[in-house]
Amino acid sequence: MKNEFEKIDELIKEALTEEESIFYDNLEEQNVFQMLGGLFQGKNKWIMFLMNFVMLIVFGFLIYSVVQFFDTEQTNEVIRWSLSIITCLLVISMLKMFLWMQMDKNSIKREIKRMELQISTLSSKLSK
Repeated sequence: MKNEFEKIDELIKEALTEEESIFYDNLEEQNVFQMLGGLFQGKNKWIMFLMNFVMLIVFGFLIYSVVQFFDTEQTNEVIRWSLSIITCLLVISMLKMFLWMQMDKNSIKREIKRMELQISTLSSKLSK
């Protein structure tokens, strides 16, 4: 199966111009670190910086809450600090899910662009 995809990729690259071939090479699969780096490019990079900044602040408050949780002896305060720990963990997990969904969205957009390029290449060959 992998060989078939490699053959298809080679056929596509042969049919493309040099500029289109460079564009096609940029659409290759990315590893996790490249996907994370891709979040900080484009129109919405400011919101990614904001999300990471908020996540850092919430993580700092989480550490503070854990220290206070183990330092207190009153039951009411233990309950309050444990609720703040749970809230911090929920906020961090939701922000992480948002970032992972953005990475998935970028991956899907990349695959759609590859399909568009393949369709346009095929249609140009058929029209000749």
